[in-house]
Amino acid sequence: MGNTVSVVADGPGLQAGVESTSPSRVSPICEGESAPQFCLLDADMELFDLHEVLNHHVAVLHFYPRDAMPSSTRLAIGFSDLDEGFTRCGARVAVVSLDSCATHADFRDEHGVALHLLSDEDGEVSRLFGLWDADGAKNGSKSSAMRRATYIIGRDGIVHRVFNEAPTRELPAQVLEHVKQISGSWNGNRQEHRRHA
Repeated sequence: MGNTVSVVADGPGLQAGVESTSPSRVSPICEGESAPQFCLLDADMELFDLHEVLNHHVAVLHFYPRDAMPSSTRLAIGFSDLDEGFTRCGARVAVVSLDSCATHADFRDEHGVALHLLSDEDGEVSRLFGLWDADGAKNGSKSSAMRRATYIIGRDGIVHRVFNEAPTRELPAQVLEHVKQISGSWNGNRQEHRRHA
């Protein structure tokens, strides 16, 4: 189901490192492609393994540079406010940023965000998805290097929808509508299969 990267930060009983079978992409992952598989730690220092998530759920991955940016905060809260809707559709939502796990934990507690906040401090997963802008890193802060994008990944591991335009307040609701379509299609196929079994 695509290439795999493991990015695990230092912590008790954890070893830092990256294992990847694919180099950084120059262009972002597109609709119809297999999603790169990865593991990252979240705000609770728990491992988010995309492969495991896709065994049971549709995955929504929202990439942004930092929690503290106003637009990032607004979108994280927006996705969190719709958490119940995503859960009903069998989807798990995760935010990927360059923040540390500790920074994510502070952000979560301050804003009451109910999402997986994943730490990609070295930008390895961002690179795997083709969201790393090397020129931006050279000419500005590290945050300038990470492009924003949102991916809806089906249980088949295929990217079904990409939102890479400038994010708006409506983005979380738009993503949820697409997740409902994917979820309904999958459930419909399952019911059809049962009828003919």
